[in-house]
Amino acid sequence: MQTRKLPHILPPPTRLQAPNKKRLLILASFVFFLFTLLVGQFFRIQISENNKWRHIAQGQHYFDVSEPFIRGTFYANTTLKKGAPVAPLKLAFDIPKYHLYIDPEAIDAKYKEEIAAKILTFVRPTSAELSRYKSQFYKKSRSRKLVAWIDESVKNSLLAWWRPFARQKKIEPNALFCVGDTQRSHPFGKLLGQVMHTVRLQKDDTSYEAYPTGGLELSCNAVLRGKLGKRRLMRSPRHSLETSLVIEKPEHGADVFLTINHCLQAIAEEEVERGVKECGARCGWAVMMEPYTGEILALAQYPFFVPDDYQRYFNDPHFIEDTKVKAITDANEPGSIMKAVTCAIALKANKTLIAQGKKPIFSPTEKIDTSRGSFPGRAGKPLKDTHFHHYLNMYLGLQKSSNIYVATLVHRIINALGANWYRNELERTFGFGIKTGIELPSESSGVLPTPGKTHPNGKLEWSTPTPYSLAMGHNVQATSLQMVRTFAIFANGGTLVQPTLIRKIVSKDKTLIDNTPQARKAAFPHVLDADIIREVHKGMKFVTKRGGSAPLANIWGYTEAGKTGTSEKIVGGTYSKEKNVTTFVGFAPVEKPAFVLLVCMDEPKVCFIPGKGFNQRGGLACGPVFREIGRRTLEYLGTPPDDPHGYPKSDPRYDPKKADWIDAVEKAEMLYKEWNENTSINKTHP
Repeated sequence: MQTRKLPHILPPPTRLQAPNKKRLLILASFVFFLFTLLVGQFFRIQISENNKWRHIAQGQHYFDVSEPFIRGTFYANTTLKKGAPVAPLKLAFDIPKYHLYIDPEAIDAKYKEEIAAKILTFVRPTSAELSRYKSQFYKKSRSRKLVAWIDESVKNSLLAWWRPFARQKKIEPNALFCVGDTQRSHPFGKLLGQVMHTVRLQKDDTSYEAYPTGGLELSCNAVLRGKLGKRRLMRSPRHSLETSLVIEKPEHGADVFLTINHCLQAIAEEEVERGVKECGARCGWAVMMEPYTGEILALAQYPFFVPDDYQRYFNDPHFIEDTKVKAITDANEPGSIMKAVTCAIALKANKTLIAQGKKPIFSPTEKIDTSRGSFPGRAGKPLKDTHFHHYLNMYLGLQKSSNIYVATLVHRIINALGANWYRNELERTFGFGIKTGIELPSESSGVLPTPGKTHPNGKLEWSTPTPYSLAMGHNVQATSLQMVRTFAIFANGGTLVQPTLIRKIVSKDKTLIDNTPQARKAAFPHVLDADIIREVHKGMKFVTKRGGSAPLANIWGYTEAGKTGTSEKIVGGTYSKEKNVTTFVGFAPVEKPAFVLLVCMDEPKVCFIPGKGFNQRGGLACGPVFREIGRRTLEYLGTPPDDPHGYPKSDPRYDPKKADWIDAVEKAEMLYKEWNENTSINKTHP
């Protein structure tokens, strides 16, 4: 049987020829290279450049907006009035506001006019916003601001219309959205405007922080400002912007608790405004301080500065002056209010000489000749008083505000202790020429001449007649706050206090700065003895009584002590007869003063008012303002009258036998007539 051979199903294996093997190797290498390149690209995108591409991807679907912080709040001092609620009262704080944005590329062109018209029924753009309003809808952008500073209620109403409208027209809901912000609010309007100031609406493009315009907003900016947070929003028709995520919480600013009492501030502002208008002054201000702690209770100025309308003030040079706190920026010659200081230094000179085993330079009751005003260095220019007085003692010298009397005291001081001793007492004891350190920008240190020091023009600051000018408040410049601090020494028993506007600064229930009276009172130096203060009190009490220079400053039912001052302003290098700065500074009640108060009128109208006197004098221009602020303050504080019979004769409460200081005034009048009986008290000194 013959065996059949089956055919092969597969061809027998053959060896690859060299050219084919080479091509296969090249192809495999190329595929491997592509794979390696793909892996490398994957590594670069996913690992090396992950942040870059993640940012690009997120930018297509997400965008971040700043989450605003809340700027710190200013609070009033509500602890003064006994029995009154002490709940915190906000004077300036941030309120939530919103800015309206659109995504122009997400809105079909056929709906843009309709949407633009409808939005205007909800919001009221400013003139600047309105001028470019419609053009924003046609910008090639994913985010354009339409209207700024929208209230929350307006925002809610607008979005309530927009959401169903967007669904109906198949527009992305996020094509119209609002971004949160904060805006400074001043619920009491102009109250304390110059002191607090505000922040600008336009914020920094990078940090989004507000720019303070001045005042406490500027000086306290470091603690008031917070730190911005961050919110992430999604660009997707399926996700509303309201489902955004806060990825970094903002840090809010610290709160500042002021020493200012809102009621006393309102009283002071009302009375200063009335006083400026009545005397025809260019402007006026008042500073009230608690004499034992240095806390400023009120700091009023008219014309007012309205923080919410700050742009009008800074865009008009005529209004810029109204933004300053003149009580600390304007240093003027204090005039006759300096005479109380001169008397105190003379009394201190007595004690210094006695301690050295020498005789005192004078006695407060001494009869001193004031008929001649010739002093060293004033040849041909003798000093004059407004009325001629032949003889005066210290109490009458303050009552009549005699230039010659205080110059005589300083002449004796210089002869006994030297000019440097006198000048040093003005600086060390009363703080002249030194800033008070109040928490406000642009405080002036004033000017106190120094022996041997020259002016920029090369002339000496201190010459032979300088101390006699200083004695009556000339040739020295001081701010109103410096003078309030000076008279606080007379009110509190001899302590040089540190004026302050801030009680404490608190952040998240943590006290950053404790400036309460308990924390700072022990640091005040004692600079004047009580017996000296009692003697000066006697003279200053005469000022507001019959025969004094400021009877209109008398607070009926209370005791008060004070001093008037009138100085001529320097215009073009010479003293002006038409422009004056008038002042009254005092305190009440005398024994335990509730306040020290200075009232200043800048450039009151120069005229004579029949039956009253010269309008530009401190007693007439400032005295009534002091009286009304003082009266209303004592009534608000609930301070009981310490002179319940000290009222006008027409008042049924008047009792000359019980009223304070009536007997002393009558004795002073008799003594004055005895010393000056042959000379008319109304005769002007030749």
